[in-house]
Amino acid sequence: MAYDPTALEPTAEPILHDESGDVWHPLFRHECAFGPDVFEDVMMNLVKNPNINSSWLFRADILHDSDPAWDPSSVPVSPDEAAQGVQQQQPVPVAFRHYSNDRVLVRRLIPRNTRRDDPLDQTCMFASCTPDADSDANAGPGATARSLVVYLPHASSPDALPFYHPKVRGVAHLHEWDPARAVGTVSIHYLFFDEADFAVEKLVRTARMLLSVLYKHGQGRVAGYTKRVHHDVVIPQARFQDRYTRLKLKYAKELVETWAETTDPTKHVFEDLGIAAFLIELWAEMYRDVPFPGFVDIGCGNGLLVWLLVQEGYSGWGFDARARKSWAKYKTCHAGRDSLQRLVLLPDAVARPPPADGQEPALDLSQIHNGAFAKGTFIVSNHADELTPWTPILATLSESPFIMIPCCSHTLGGQKHRAPLPRDRTKSQSTYSCLVDWAAQIAEDCGWVVETEMLRIPSTRNTAMLGRRRTRDGQEVDIDGVIAKYGGTEGYFASAAKLTKTEKGH
Repeated sequence: MAYDPTALEPTAEPILHDESGDVWHPLFRHECAFGPDVFEDVMMNLVKNPNINSSWLFRADILHDSDPAWDPSSVPVSPDEAAQGVQQQQPVPVAFRHYSNDRVLVRRLIPRNTRRDDPLDQTCMFASCTPDADSDANAGPGATARSLVVYLPHASSPDALPFYHPKVRGVAHLHEWDPARAVGTVSIHYLFFDEADFAVEKLVRTARMLLSVLYKHGQGRVAGYTKRVHHDVVIPQARFQDRYTRLKLKYAKELVETWAETTDPTKHVFEDLGIAAFLIELWAEMYRDVPFPGFVDIGCGNGLLVWLLVQEGYSGWGFDARARKSWAKYKTCHAGRDSLQRLVLLPDAVARPPPADGQEPALDLSQIHNGAFAKGTFIVSNHADELTPWTPILATLSESPFIMIPCCSHTLGGQKHRAPLPRDRTKSQSTYSCLVDWAAQIAEDCGWVVETEMLRIPSTRNTAMLGRRRTRDGQEVDIDGVIAKYGGTEGYFASAAKLTKTEKGH
């Protein structure tokens, strides 16, 4: 059924009775087809992922949880908090007549822009109805089951609340379920700072929206919806987002204002900031006890990602078949080597035609890189197009870990093509899904354990595949056999030869 809630008047009788005497006003109610288990599951997901309700928010850090299985050591702590020995946040007490508090959490809402908005601590209480034993209406197996989730911001006045939170003392979501008829209702309630706030249109509109999210997620579960995309598999959300925020505050404004390319800076700058944040956190984990081996970005494009990583203290370089305008700003020099270089990748595994008598050399060798890197060099392949399928092959030959973020589909010979359908036929059969699975197959055949992360970047081409562990030694891999299996290299040499004589790149 379409979302069309019933609006309740300011004079409507309160359904919830706060033991303190505070009045909770119902604003909207809607019939639903999902039971208490689905309601509680959806609400817990919304508690842990407040960005579903507000695009102004990054995430929620759980600071307290009454669940005995909760581990307090999992609380994210900033360096300043660690130095000050910050105490665990305690929940705001609340109790409702006929309800028992089943679980109480304190979450910290983390905004996307910490320069504009402050974080906010909020108590989240899950409760269920405990009817009076004397009440016939609520007795027996057919009695209405009631579940309640309440949000209480840790703020004493509307002015203390950030922009992204409604200016109210509390928000309550009530689910009522008739097991005999298998139907229920969901409703939303406010605890106002001032009773006159019921007339504030923005607050009413926000309540309607909050209830719609609960309703749509609950109905979706009943209809069989299952989440396909899973973020934060490799790097925890908090670590990535905190790093991304620091990079954004440090670099974004100037990078956008001084963008030299014709492309949209608001997309490319924030995309590369996100990839840089992910790599920095990944490398902090991988190279915790050993020196960083350096990186190379193959098909580095505008060079911004290389520049960001170098600025953050990571030694490395990148190359592309065509220099970009922005290289004038992003190119640096270290130990006699430019960080951005115009080179065409021509792997040694690509067959070379015999030289013809009397003809000039087909290649300008000064502009060729054979794809052999120092052992252990971390290979970055970010939207590298023709170089994407070569990434796990080069990584195997150089005994190096890699990340590849596919974009456009090309054969090993460099021609555009549509990859075969994914092995898992339950997955999307889009061109991009086909490419991702095909590239993963090449990596697996090269002996890599492929880890997949859906990056939190402003791009639909956001699948990152990591190779940092192997199923077998690289010397055991028949590279020529892998290349032959995936179509061979016909056409690559001719394309590379042309690129060394023109300014057109990958």
